[in-house]
Amino acid sequence: MSAREVRAQVRHVELGLSDEDVLRMYYYMVLARSLDERMWQLQRAGKAMFVISGPGHEGAQVAMTWPLDRERDWFVPYYRSVAAVLVKGMTPTEILLAVLAKATDPSSGGRQMPGHYAHPKYRILSTSSPVGTQYPHAAGLAYAAKVRRTGEVVLVTIGDGGTSQGDWHEALNFAAIHKVPCLFAVENNRYAISVPLHKQMSVPSVALRAQGYGMPGVSVDGSDVLECYRVAKEAYDRAKRGEGPTLLEFRVERLGSHSSDDQQERYRPKEEIEAARQRDPLPNLRRYLESVGLWDDEQERALRERVRNEVDAATDEAERAPDPDPATAARHVYYDPDPHNPVDPVWWTGGAIA
Repeated sequence: MSAREVRAQVRHVELGLSDEDVLRMYYYMVLARSLDERMWQLQRAGKAMFVISGPGHEGAQVAMTWPLDRERDWFVPYYRSVAAVLVKGMTPTEILLAVLAKATDPSSGGRQMPGHYAHPKYRILSTSSPVGTQYPHAAGLAYAAKVRRTGEVVLVTIGDGGTSQGDWHEALNFAAIHKVPCLFAVENNRYAISVPLHKQMSVPSVALRAQGYGMPGVSVDGSDVLECYRVAKEAYDRAKRGEGPTLLEFRVERLGSHSSDDQQERYRPKEEIEAARQRDPLPNLRRYLESVGLWDDEQERALRERVRNEVDAATDEAERAPDPDPATAARHVYYDPDPHNPVDPVWWTGGAIA
């Protein structure tokens, strides 16, 4: 067998990924994990009021985001989407600005709680606080793209608990009827805070629900990064061809508590938590890279040092950033009359409502 034939049998090459692709995917996963850890450190030090993050979800997030056109396609995140927003373009500094509620936070100027990622430049749509509302937003965005014939694709993600919301079902129904170009992702870690999956739904898999809406549903092991990429790419290509949405269920592990306000040891058996750690996507991808000759211990040490330096620099920059001006607290909440606009509605200037 020739060297070219041997190379063609390498799994990521079969999927159309280059060596640089899989190495970059691993970089983003390590960066997201390190950033997650720093966010928790800042919260425990009293510098951030709240943290909700995604350790264990990184592989699925990087894989589902990888097929997107970073400049043209849209991403509608949820609160665990640390790795996904990094792939889409956000920097560690921008994420930490939100965690620390700084004035220069691109997501909300320090007005939203952490985890509400948004960035107009990278087409990351602002997430609302009510669970599940991002699904109708994504369906509407994808419908607009179809009507305007822009060729844009929308990726939206949610946790398994969010699939119990009415918004989730309405979005799937609308999207299937109109065949919108949308990837509906569910990061199923089997817990809605402390409520286990079997108390949320009577079916064993979220993907089975796709049949009720007339769209394909795929369930995949979220610790297998390359398999996650394969199903995401197929769904992306299907959307680009005008064949409509796909429901993608990524079976991931939540390696930590739901949030900094939670203690998972109170409701998850010790054995279950330990078993979850064996399905960590980071060492899984590292082992694959080593098996195909793309990685070794020296490269791992170099990457860890690089990521540590990047996160340290981001932390320093975010901590130096200015806090929001308290005088602007009501901005975007209450109407602020424009003194240069003589045609202000009377109900904002003390007059009677007609």
